[in-house]
Amino acid sequence: MSLDVFAIIMLGAALHATWNAVVKGGTDKLMTTCMIASVASLIALAVVPFLALPAKESWPFIGASVVLQVVYFVLVASTYRIADMSQTYPIMRGTAPLLVAVVSVLVLAEPLSASAWLGIAVISLGILSMAAGPSAGQRKGLILALINAGVIAGYTLIDGWGVRQSGAPAAYTLWIFLLTGLPLAAWALVTRRAEFCRYVLRNGRLGLVGGAGTLASYGLALWAMTQAPIATVSALRETSILFGVVISAWVLKEHLTRVRIVAACIIAAGAMVLRLG
Repeated sequence: MSLDVFAIIMLGAALHATWNAVVKGGTDKLMTTCMIASVASLIALAVVPFLALPAKESWPFIGASVVLQVVYFVLVASTYRIADMSQTYPIMRGTAPLLVAVVSVLVLAEPLSASAWLGIAVISLGILSMAAGPSAGQRKGLILALINAGVIAGYTLIDGWGVRQSGAPAAYTLWIFLLTGLPLAAWALVTRRAEFCRYVLRNGRLGLVGGAGTLASYGLALWAMTQAPIATVSALRETSILFGVVISAWVLKEHLTRVRIVAACIIAAGAMVLRLG
């Protein structure tokens, strides 16, 4: 993996942690999520007319990804409504690389080097240990986070394959976000129109940051998947936990334990092993 690809994945990881923090910090998690998805959809709508359509072979992948992305956004909002980001974000982002790695090898027949496997294992160990010892009140949130990890693994594999069929990574990404935002925006406008409009007016800046962040984060990841193995990109992207922990402690004021600090160091070490692979 080249240094350029590595740096782009890390930028995407930072952006991903940022938009998740916007959701967690919102007074209404579901409204915030719908706002972010709507902004991302509007950004995509403004750009797609200037891009060539993805190849027809990639549209089934786009359709499947959109369904999973909608489920993902809803689960993110539900999880952060009842549990800490510093507990559930590691579970969501940490379990997915293991699932992606196993499926990419068994189904896609995509080989990984021994050092890449070691990096994936170390990153996953660090992320999962960061979420150890949940309180009783957090357990339901962790169950939702585990379910969402499966969703994340699903759309990561679908898009990792689909973007390679598309011949147009940017257009592929934008169409996903355009179509994902539509049902979420429609739900908010139909069921809670006045409340949603007031919420967007009050929190428009955060919506712009979150919408641009989620679109750019995933777009950079999909581009990277055209340059490096899907499982490697997926695992390295989960170093967003490092950024998420810092944001959780400094911005969201969540309690950062010694265990989570050690786990963050393990993740950093795994990232370097993966980089060298």
